Amino acid sequence: MQASVLTEVLLPLALAFVMFGMGLTLTLADFARLIKAPKAVVSGFIGQIILLPLLALGLCIAFGVPDYIAVGVMVLAACPGGTTSNLISHIAKANLALSVSLTAISTIACVFTTPFIIQFALNYFVKENAPEFSIIQTVIGLVGISIFPVIIGMTIRHFISAFAMKTENFFRQFSMYFMLLMIIGVLVSEKDNLATSFESAFLVCLALNLLSVLLGLVLAKFSALAFKDSLTLAIEIGVQNAALAMLICITFLDAPDYAIAPGVYGIAMYIGPALLALWAKRKARNEKHLVSLQKTESV
Repeated sequence: MQASVLTEVLLPLALAFVMFGMGLTLTLADFARLIKAPKAVVSGFIGQIILLPLLALGLCIAFGVPDYIAVGVMVLAACPGGTTSNLISHIAKANLALSVSLTAISTIACVFTTPFIIQFALNYFVKENAPEFSIIQTVIGLVGISIFPVIIGMTIRHFISAFAMKTENFFRQFSMYFMLLMIIGVLVSEKDNLATSFESAFLVCLALNLLSVLLGLVLAKFSALAFKDSLTLAIEIGVQNAALAMLICITFLDAPDYAIAPGVYGIAMYIGPALLALWAKRKARNEKHLVSLQKTESV
């Protein structure tokens, strides 16, 4: 997939549009909330920014995946959660406010940490013919397609809140369809590489998803967080912005084969949160049943 209007203009604009939609859902109160819940924020930040990339690195080495799969997994692990994690938190009845706040802070942080993780992945896994990569240009590009649109969206939310709330559902749907189309496009364009590496890509992506969800629960346990906050951390760490990862691979690295792993993860990443939601639902039902029995016995 050579550089074109699609890869150089349309895809970045579409992702900026998605990030603008996320900005419409954010308020300054979301950032203020970070101060009120320091344990959850610190745990989520450490899990997302530090431990998740280390987990991805360990899995890539353990599975012995091809270099283009390994770099794609590392790019994915370096990306924030995005609006998908917020949607899953809402469905799973987790702490949606905390989810939105963690997504906001991780989006800002990843703009500056992601380029360094990508550079490390290229140096470590790609021995020959590594794509040209500039940390500075990538930081500038990520600011342009993520931070600026989010700020514009937040500004509109502050001054024209009715418009922001009215269009929130549209942008959420656009985000989902955009990621779906990117996944289909990448998997179709890279069908030859996919045919030879799908099994290894799927296994490492599934392992990353399940273990990252578990990582979130463990961090929450160590931080003595409430159950809803534990669910939120598990979802935030286990669900990454696959669309952003694919865009980085296609546009910034000009290496669409690297986008195979994020594309596969875009499908696999729902497995861990789905199991988590089922477990949470069963736990809530058992607790409700226990409370009912205690009331019966007391009577």
